[in-house]
Amino acid sequence: MTTFAWNCKTVDAYPSYDSLTDVVYNVHWVLSAERVEGEETYSSSCYGTESISLEDLSPASFVPVEDLTNEVVTGWVEASMGAEVVAEKKASLEASLNAQINPTSVTITLGS
Repeated sequence: MTTFAWNCKTVDAYPSYDSLTDVVYNVHWVLSAERVEGEETYSSSCYGTESISLEDLSPASFVPVEDLTNEVVTGWVEASMGAEVVAEKKASLEASLNAQINPTSVTITLGS
């Protein structure tokens, strides 16, 4: 079974935006996958940035930076990407793990 984990702890923020302070508009994310097969652990990851829409931002929906958690920001990233893109990224990581477990090519160094 593959376990996925998001790291969405690095963000870009506007120091001031519509009378709010430290408004996150961009997230630097890493999505990691890990699978244990017998005694071996296989891992793969991908990374990128995701812009966060500020269209619906209001003082009532604003989360101050000191209250932000990885889980909250991950929710923003997944919502911004959409379920289809998130599923594609996870499928790509699954394929990478499968290629590590069952390689179709190997590199061999010759002795002489």
